Amino acid sequence: MLKKDRAEYVQDKLETLYPEPAIPLTHKDSYTLLVSVLLSAQCTDERVNKVTPKLFEMADTPQGMVQLPTKRIENVIRSCGLAPRKAEAISALSKILLRRHGGKVPANMESLEALPGVGHKTASVVMSQAFNIPAFPVDTHIHRLAQRWGLTSGKNVRQTEKDLKALYPPESWNKLHLQIIYYGREFCSARGCDGTKCEICRACFPSRREPFLHRKA
Repeated sequence: MLKKDRAEYVQDKLETLYPEPAIPLTHKDSYTLLVSVLLSAQCTDERVNKVTPKLFEMADTPQGMVQLPTKRIENVIRSCGLAPRKAEAISALSKILLRRHGGKVPANMESLEALPGVGHKTASVVMSQAFNIPAFPVDTHIHRLAQRWGLTSGKNVRQTEKDLKALYPPESWNKLHLQIIYYGREFCSARGCDGTKCEICRACFPSRREPFLHRKA
């Protein structure tokens, strides 16, 4: 298959499997999503969804969050890992939202990336899932699968994002990044598939016999 053929096959297959992919992190608005995505760094969505109900019961707005001592936030989110750093970021970004953005989460990449603890991937998730603005968040899992399927050179996550955006129209980005995540978890995980086992890997590269060695993010 040529790259464009692989890209089309992947999208068609994922659309069949996951026609309406749900947002994995439980949230009620852009602020609770932002906090949840920040907490998901080096942590599973499942764990975050177990932690955030207690946190959001204490505070689910910037106004409420700034009233909490950072240590109290840290204690609640401890099981998510990197708790001191994440608690500081949640407190600091809440103050900035109040001071600079009227307590609202800004709907643009530049302002989001300027917030403490918010990198490009986190900002892309918020743009996509909170505001439905086309973005293609690329985490280590999407980075790995895009390489396995021959959709990117895999130099780094930024290059993978650029390559995927070039292959697919903007109106498909928000849905497709979720579909890839779900497929990776179910069929093409880091340990469950080595680039030769799942249906998409076999279809894209039927003659591949050795495990695919991908570049790390």
